[in-house]
Amino acid sequence: MAHLFIFGCFLLLGVASSLAALTGYRGTVCDRSAGYEVPAEVTSDPALRGRANSLVAFWCTGAAILSLAPLVALGSAVLGNGGTSVSTGGLVAFAAYGLVVVAVGAYPFEKIKQLGSPAER
Repeated sequence: MAHLFIFGCFLLLGVASSLAALTGYRGTVCDRSAGYEVPAEVTSDPALRGRANSLVAFWCTGAAILSLAPLVALGSAVLGNGGTSVSTGGLVAFAAYGLVVVAVGAYPFEKIKQLGSPAER
């Protein structure tokens, strides 16, 4: 049962990261109706808008790839006979890996907040 829950979590994380990356590739990160909250300086400057879009596209694609990687091992356990269980160490490892994936996916949004400051220009 734990395999199925972890599989679902990483699948959901992969889908969310892929949708965020798609927003970056479409160039709509700064569009409030389709994108995210960004500082006014980033929205008004075309160079910063392009940088914000490329940051989200690159880092969220990386997060999506990282989140889909464990699905291979988990998928074989889910589709297998189900006789295996996840140890406590395995749960800790999956949780730590999930935190790394979330940190990779959250990085561009924190970086965009800093793009509007005069020190970053």
